[in-house]
Amino acid sequence: MSPPAARRASGGDILVALLEEHGVECAFGVVSVHNLPLVEAIERRLRFVPVRHEAAAVNAADGYARAGGAFGVAITSTGTGAGNAAGSLVEALTAGSRVLHVTGQIESEFLGAGRGVIHEVPRQPQMLAAVSRFTATVRRARDARRVLREAIDDLLTAPYAPASVEWPIDLQYAASPADQDGGAPPSASPGPAPVRDGAALARAARLLTAAERPLIWAGGGARSAGPALGELAERLGAGLLTSNAGRGTVPEDHELVLGNFAARPELAPLIADADLLLSIGTHFRSNETRHYGLEPPRTHVQIDLDPAAIGRVYPVTEGIAAEAAEALPALLAALGPPVADPAWRRRVIDTRARARRALGEEIGAYREVCASLRARLPRASVVARDVTIPSSSWGNRLLEIYDSRTNIFPLGGGIGQGLAMGIGAALARPDAPTAVLAGDGGLAVHLGELATLAEAAPWCVLIVFNDGGYGVLRNMQDEHVGRRSGVDLLTPDFALLAASVGLPYELALSAAQFDAALEKALALRAPFVLEVDVTALSPAPRPFVPPVHVPHTTE
Repeated sequence: MSPPAARRASGGDILVALLEEHGVECAFGVVSVHNLPLVEAIERRLRFVPVRHEAAAVNAADGYARAGGAFGVAITSTGTGAGNAAGSLVEALTAGSRVLHVTGQIESEFLGAGRGVIHEVPRQPQMLAAVSRFTATVRRARDARRVLREAIDDLLTAPYAPASVEWPIDLQYAASPADQDGGAPPSASPGPAPVRDGAALARAARLLTAAERPLIWAGGGARSAGPALGELAERLGAGLLTSNAGRGTVPEDHELVLGNFAARPELAPLIADADLLLSIGTHFRSNETRHYGLEPPRTHVQIDLDPAAIGRVYPVTEGIAAEAAEALPALLAALGPPVADPAWRRRVIDTRARARRALGEEIGAYREVCASLRARLPRASVVARDVTIPSSSWGNRLLEIYDSRTNIFPLGGGIGQGLAMGIGAALARPDAPTAVLAGDGGLAVHLGELATLAEAAPWCVLIVFNDGGYGVLRNMQDEHVGRRSGVDLLTPDFALLAASVGLPYELALSAAQFDAALEKALALRAPFVLEVDVTALSPAPRPFVPPVHVPHTTE
């Protein structure tokens, strides 16, 4: 065999230089004939994590971005590979996550010709445009750096959203770092834009100052303003509600943090008696508002970076189109001495305790499982939760979150994404263990990523709550239909699966066994699979039926 030719610089080196410039240390993907130069360059200078499915590549990049300080990168092939990634790009788009998706493309001379070149798909840019805010194609080898910079600039502009770049394979090989057009300066994350409407800010400050019984509702758009949000809640004596996306913006052990409990019945009297609501960067999602049956106070001040979001769900008294990181400090500076009733603060604290106590009573042995997780995990640990009953019933509420970067959940509601998101998050935050809460049904969507977990070897405990199928939908059918369809699944033997890829494993039949196994798992500082037999837990939790509107018709 003749020796290989000397390596020539390629487009992969351009991509790697830009990733290094922005502190990105690894990328996730599936290698292909249509992305080889990119994967090879990443492997030489950074870390390439080979996942088993393109959807998982985007999920892992998404988790990496949410948990760390840099954006995430997913590398896929063109055609089917890019199509596989699209569903997970929907999640990144929904969550406002900074994911750079770079997909290969067929040779540039055949683009649009419809010859049936392998991996060719018609209208791929249109597909990517539907799931990414920025989409571009590298048309000439010398344009590669410029196109990638434009994509990254868009990624770093709030409100955040994924960006997709397709890159013909011949131009990946032909692109040389030395031959790029333009001398564009390095991309940089812009600071928050100043509040432009000073009059609206002043009016909002007067309303807040005069409120006697205020509430705040913080969504994902408030995550950049945690310290200011905490100070504002303290000064106003306001109860702080959050969406699922806003959890951890203020640590959830703070006595004023009501958290993601707005739809709980224990909070209804408090919300009904409040005289002002300040909402910040939240969509008021249907499952968090009792399918829009929740009625907020008449006086409503709304802050959102998107002007179109103001008043979209609930009427507003005053709206401020601005980033939370700029608006909240300005509001604090404009506030007069608040007149909030001291009894209101005590009522907020009491309501917080009653809501958590009531939920704890409903979930049976899960209460001890939740307590074990919170006691064993460091405050800096990521808790990545797939869509499963433990997540939906208590993981998204009762399990305290102390930092918004550790709060990872598929906000689009798609199952099966939690493990890959957890792997990405664990690699972004290697100094603390990551816990992934998954169900057996959701995990089955991407069982191949067990091999990724074993190979990448992050400090990550995968907790599989096994109830033999799709428990959430099973409970819905039991509640609304009275018979089951498509929800009881053949469940694999997770002990054998873990052994097949060399992962340590334990089965817990009780909360006490769970606690002992979790302690052991965390001490390994390595991947671990911990299965919980949900049917064996005692006391059994009350069946969880999600707050999803089910229309009922009559003949």
